[in-house]
Amino acid sequence: MSIWPRVLVTGVDGQVGRALLQSFAGSAEVIGFNRGSLDLANADQIRERVRAVAPDIIVNAGAYTAVDRAESERDLAFAINARAPGILAEEALRASALLIHYSTDYVFNGSKRRPWVEDDATDPLSVYGASKLAGEQAIRVVGGRHLIFRTSWVYGPEGKNFVLTMLRLGRERDSLNVVDDQIGAPTTAAELARATHAIADGILEKKFGAPSSWSGVYHMTCSGSVSWCRFARAIFKRAHRLLDGKTPKVNPIATSDYPTPAKRPRNSVLSNDKLHRTFNVRLAPWQAALDKVIAEISKQPKG
Repeated sequence: MSIWPRVLVTGVDGQVGRALLQSFAGSAEVIGFNRGSLDLANADQIRERVRAVAPDIIVNAGAYTAVDRAESERDLAFAINARAPGILAEEALRASALLIHYSTDYVFNGSKRRPWVEDDATDPLSVYGASKLAGEQAIRVVGGRHLIFRTSWVYGPEGKNFVLTMLRLGRERDSLNVVDDQIGAPTTAAELARATHAIADGILEKKFGAPSSWSGVYHMTCSGSVSWCRFARAIFKRAHRLLDGKTPKVNPIATSDYPTPAKRPRNSVLSNDKLHRTFNVRLAPWQAALDKVIAEISKQPKG
């Protein structure tokens, strides 16, 4: 019998899911499910899969993340982001497993001038944000051993994200208009996975005391903050080779100049102090994390 913990990971086709598989490899028995093998909108299938695996840890990296489309697909967004986490929490409690779930900065309205802390009042501006908040609440109602990590502006070397979009547009255009009045902390999937793995290991080793002393909500982002416009400029500054020496001009615009179906919070900066106090874990500064992702993209074959 394996002495390694058995870890069930949802959403393994996504950025965070892929990073989690890489991070836990070699220290856990990892069973990953993608959208084809586990439909998070199917409650019975969730229960069936969890009971078949009998995990020690459930990491829910699956989510409905189409922020604008959620405005017209409310039922599906809530099924995946709100109902599924509650069912996973019930199954985790039934199996005496630890549930780790990712939430978002979009649970806040963005009006605060300082970084958001975990106890700040929530007030989502969008269906997506409301569905993620409902998922948090569903987990808390069930109870059990759980960690909810709110993060922001997630990206990696693969998938669909702001960095890859900017690199594509940078190859196609000489100048771009990018919103400059929304600020946040760009966070890499790799940093999220690294921190998650470290905390999960510590919990299994009983480093942090009883579950009552650590179960709950935490903010988990790379350190520092930047606007989307300045983030785009930082990407282009590091990506000369990827853009064949081009440096597209990035023009700052206001949110009002780029209307979207879903409203975004103006200030998405999350305080990570509670995460550090409780688990002694910090994520890398966003600039250093970006350097690593650009380096990884540079190693990929062109075309």
